[in-house]
Amino acid sequence: MNGIGFVVSFVIFAAGLYLMGIAFDVPENLGLVTFAGGLLAVSVGVFIPVHIMHRIDR
Repeated sequence: MNGIGFVVSFVIFAAGLYLMGIAFDVPENLGLVTFAGGLLAVSVGVFIPVHIMHRIDR
């Protein structure tokens, strides 16, 4: 289960970084939404192994 959780959280984290990177290339009215979505995805990608996977291992 640790391997699956790591892969899922890493994919979410990488997708969030990608979203924050392309936020400056999308149309102006979608830039904020794209960046905020990337920021949320990075936060979730860090939250999963730090909080959820830590509690499952106990």
